[in-house]
Amino acid sequence: MKGDRLTRINTLLQHELAEAMFRVINEPGFEPSAVTITRVETSSNLRNARVHVSIRAEAHAQRAMLRLLMQHRSDLQAIIGRNVTMKYTPHLTIVLDDSLEEGDRILHLIEDIEHAHPEWTDEEDHVEG
Repeated sequence: MKGDRLTRINTLLQHELAEAMFRVINEPGFEPSAVTITRVETSSNLRNARVHVSIRAEAHAQRAMLRLLMQHRSDLQAIIGRNVTMKYTPHLTIVLDDSLEEGDRILHLIEDIEHAHPEWTDEEDHVEG
């Protein structure tokens, strides 16, 4: 039961933060469409939340956008405090989530292997319909 509650809180915070990000950060170099909040992990006492973000950009732009997110953390936290009724407004920690990029890299490696060794590819993968 407690896990279900945390899951609902995490999902709610994820949606609220995504909306707030578009309203709060209006600075050059920040492209909200390149930022995805992949997940939120709230502590069991609800006082802290780790916000995992994926940023689709070159490394230097990625760092700049992450820095802007961190600079606006207190603004985002204030919006959560106003929009979400909780006993405590969790302290947000924003971290870069590179799992999407890692997944893309693995898929590209698999494609490279399939092109280099077509005999290894399953016949079922090439069924014509």
